Amino acid sequence: QVQLVESGGGLVQPGGSLRLSCAASGSIFSINAMGWYRQAPGKERELVATITSGGITNYADSVEGRFTISRDNAKNTVYLQMNSLKPEDTAVYYCNAEILSVPFSAMNYWGKGTLVTVSS
Repeated sequence: QVQLVESGGGLVQPGGSLRLSCAASGSIFSINAMGWYRQAPGKERELVATITSGGITNYADSVEGRFTISRDNAKNTVYLQMNSLKPEDTAVYYCNAEILSVPFSAMNYWGKGTLVTVSS
């Protein structure tokens, strides 16, 4: 079994910063792409940022230049550094990862989410 656990969410004022972490644990042979998604109340879940195993990143236009995704392969962890936060960034942030427990058996996993609230 594989588990993804997010941490780092909380309440922050507009313009502030927050760093999210997501650690994968369990039966892991390797991890392909990892990413962050978010879902605000009444809205669809949307992609925030992704990063390949080789470090290639992709960002949603709404966070480009403000957020930075990174990963530590040795720790099976992905991070999301969020700067210049805006109220519209308020959402539950979910970690996602494509993980192989054994070769040729990749599966997509989701964390339970961590709430980020940007408000004064």
